[in-house]
Amino acid sequence: MRLARRLRQERADTELSGTQYSALAWTASEGSLTVGRLAELERVTPPSMNRTVNCLVDAGYVLREGSPDDGRKVLLRTTPAGEAVVRETRRRRDAWLAKRFAALTADERETLAKATAILGRLTDQ
Repeated sequence: MRLARRLRQERADTELSGTQYSALAWTASEGSLTVGRLAELERVTPPSMNRTVNCLVDAGYVLREGSPDDGRKVLLRTTPAGEAVVRETRRRRDAWLAKRFAALTADERETLAKATAILGRLTDQ
């Protein structure tokens, strides 16, 4: 928890909440998504995700667009400003982690690599 909390401090836009940044990052990595699909990915209700998306739209990081396949669907797309926030946040987080990993021994890095695989399986359940 402390590591996750510390990494969250490395956001490029400190006005975004962790939930807002996470939704923005999903949209940036997955491409066009519906609010419902984004809610599934984040494991929250669609009304809750809609409030999050409203904040991202107001900030200029996400656009709502009609689906070319189904006029009833609304798709979310990341704007260039949103993409820039995600890229810069990832750069900052990578730099923060790289500095700390460099101070570890080879054995410690190997232990972390093994633990990462185990933690990944736990989160996918």
